[in-house]
Amino acid sequence: MTIQATSMRQRHAAQAVIEELLADPAHLIERGRLARLFGRSPLSTSGIAWYRGAQGEIAVGRMLDVLPTGWTVFHALPVGTKEADIDHLVVGPGGVFTINTKHHRGKPIWVANRTLMVSGQRQPHIRNAEHEAARVTKLLHARLGLPGRVRPVVAIHGASSLVVKERPDLVAVLDARRLRRWLLKRPVQFGPDDLARIVGLVDDPGTWRTVASAPCDQLLARFDALDGEVRTAATRRSLWSIGGLVASAAAMIALAPPLLMAVFTAVSTSLMP
Repeated sequence: MTIQATSMRQRHAAQAVIEELLADPAHLIERGRLARLFGRSPLSTSGIAWYRGAQGEIAVGRMLDVLPTGWTVFHALPVGTKEADIDHLVVGPGGVFTINTKHHRGKPIWVANRTLMVSGQRQPHIRNAEHEAARVTKLLHARLGLPGRVRPVVAIHGASSLVVKERPDLVAVLDARRLRRWLLKRPVQFGPDDLARIVGLVDDPGTWRTVASAPCDQLLARFDALDGEVRTAATRRSLWSIGGLVASAAAMIALAPPLLMAVFTAVSTSLMP
């Protein structure tokens, strides 16, 4: 069963990513009993990328969902004619912000103006964030006649480091852990009336590309089940690795006395006149 949202606030963080992950069989791997026993992941290489993307959006969504009264947060807004979506859109006294979440676990991030590097590889995150914000800016100007510009943000989740040598002109590139505090420090841009108009426009499904989704509770239940399988597989792989190390250490301990005796005998023999 699929449903059409009656309010965009019904959409959950990472909903579009989770839908893609669960819908494409290429992202998942069928595992037999032995594969499960030895901790093989249920995710393919492409599935891991989508899974980590969902993890990042969910983590950032939780941070945004505790913004104080006066701020409204939307997740996974479908835009354009293809499968694109805006990860998060935040409306508050400090302005309107599109949040592009990127999960780069354990990787170093380097930024200089419009160049963003992940482990030395250039990524289009800044360009994409600018494009998302421009879409929403155009929408607010055309439908509400509001001045100003929507601020694009790239929220980096899980990176080992984030070095910003030169800040981009338009895009704020932030460690996701600083995002909430950064938003609350923005100077006031809109009063209650304008905020209500903006929220009403964004909340209207007719503003966005039409999408039909499975009921969100069912979707999240399936993702939670998959998440449990991924974590169980990782735990089993770790246990097998630890078991292998313990077995190797035990074998070395068991063999040590005979080896030492053999070495001692050989040395003693070589020293005999």
